[in-house]
Amino acid sequence: MDFQLTDDQRALKTGVRELLAARFGRERLRVAVDEGPRLDRALWRELGEAGFFALRLPEADGGVGLGLPEAVLAFEEAGRVLLPGPLIATHLAAGVVDGAATGETVVTAVDGGGLVVWLAEADVVRGDASGAEPLRPVDPLTPLHRVPVSGVAEPPDVRPVGSTGALPTAPLTSLFTAAEQLGTAARACDTAVQHARTREQFGQPIGAFQAVKHLCAQMLVRVELARAAVYAAAVTADPVDIAAARLLADEAAVRGARDCLQVHGGMGFTWESDVHLYLKRAWTRTRRTGSATESEELLAADLVSGAGPQGSVQARSGKGRDGCRGSWHTGITER
Repeated sequence: MDFQLTDDQRALKTGVRELLAARFGRERLRVAVDEGPRLDRALWRELGEAGFFALRLPEADGGVGLGLPEAVLAFEEAGRVLLPGPLIATHLAAGVVDGAATGETVVTAVDGGGLVVWLAEADVVRGDASGAEPLRPVDPLTPLHRVPVSGVAEPPDVRPVGSTGALPTAPLTSLFTAAEQLGTAARACDTAVQHARTREQFGQPIGAFQAVKHLCAQMLVRVELARAAVYAAAVTADPVDIAAARLLADEAAVRGARDCLQVHGGMGFTWESDVHLYLKRAWTRTRRTGSATESEELLAADLVSGAGPQGSVQARSGKGRDGCRGSWHTGITER
């Protein structure tokens, strides 16, 4: 069985990649790291104009009218360039918070673990962030606050206008986080392979050595396995499938960044290299709603209950639980 993207989905993915390459390439990433976590409002509005935040909003309400598969492709590209900002919270608030869909309003949210990203830069906060204390994040482009335990509640159930039957916020947040992790994992794999091809030792590229070959091959396997799971979860929109995808994507991103650092050797530890940024962002994302512990508990509960797979019929029918138009058929190898 083989999933393939439709021509429209390929065009969407290419368009988002080109936009982000032009507006947030490596040079801009390094400038952002050096300047500190300041949200680029102009870029945020440009993302809004491109439809990034309104992808799943019905056309009748001013959105693009696409589904979860297309949104996952967009977030994968955002993860690939380490695009900073509360992207997921703003996307989920489109159609609920004025200005979120167009990028005029920056929205963040208190997640189930009490963490809030980009609190100081946000115009609207979903949930009670009173008493939030700043943390010292490992990722230089993800400012964090923590809400006292007594004030932590379930994430607000934000559903866009016209999205009757849509998934609640928590699994959507986990799915989009998995998509970002997938993008970062793919970028780390590409970076490692490129370095292995050009870096020479003992008169030949280091990629000729078996140990380096194995590292790169294992990175690619984890990326493709995570891609299959993330794309499939976008079609089925099943919380159990999303939990499995999140676990695989987190592993692909964190282990991929570590292996990328290993391929780079000593220079991988330096500030000038981008590898540490992949690892730090991947680490930070693992703490979001749908973390490893939450996903493992959900999968374990599903196994104990004896429930069968929920998504196979939905995937064959091309429609997930949120009514998205799943154009992928049954698998997920992008050619």
